[in-house]
Amino acid sequence: MIKQMLKDLTKLKNADFADWSKKLLNVKKGAYAQNDVVWGIKVPQIRNITKKYSKVITLEETENLLKSRVHEVRFASLLILIKKYKSAPQIEKLKIVKLYLKNSRYINNWDLVDLSCYKITGHYWYNYSLEGYWEFAKSKNLWKQRIAIVSTLYFIKHGRFDEILKLSELLLNHKHNLIHKAVGWMLREVGKQNKQTLTSFLDKYSSLMPKIMLRYSIEKISLQERKYYLDLSKKL
Repeated sequence: MIKQMLKDLTKLKNADFADWSKKLLNVKKGAYAQNDVVWGIKVPQIRNITKKYSKVITLEETENLLKSRVHEVRFASLLILIKKYKSAPQIEKLKIVKLYLKNSRYINNWDLVDLSCYKITGHYWYNYSLEGYWEFAKSKNLWKQRIAIVSTLYFIKHGRFDEILKLSELLLNHKHNLIHKAVGWMLREVGKQNKQTLTSFLDKYSSLMPKIMLRYSIEKISLQERKYYLDLSKKL
């Protein structure tokens, strides 16, 4: 089934869209995605293909797909993994989470992380066990850290903010803008659920936050409040 799915994906290659995708995904010499192969397949097309094969491809085959050099194949494997996780009993969910964490080096771009982690590790860490969470959160690996950050989206949607607030504080001095953006995004989500929790964090840390992190975090509050925190960050 893997061979047939790959054939179906191959038919959808689009050189023009691949060129555009490479810019978006930072596929260039010296960049974090320099070794990626991009076929230029649009997300709705990948979703349609995975709907066809997700029930017949095994977990072992899904893991093999996740190790592909082709970005869209890894994307497809994660869509299949999400479907398998959602319908799996608890013992099988743990197996899928372990597979996901073990293969995190292949989940190595922002779209792959953001697509999958909160639906798999986020759900598991929230509902069953935080084992592995802080190991990823404090890792020096960019993608492990982003997985930990974005996984908290599941926590936040269920009104639990402790992990993301602690992690946001720990990452104030991080050097990479993909971490700044992810933390800012999660803080913005916190604000949607509980504005006071967000503003309390901003009152304490806005002067220390990287500008991108701050701007992402304040996108949904009033213009007056945004101006206040931006001005405050400039003064201090």
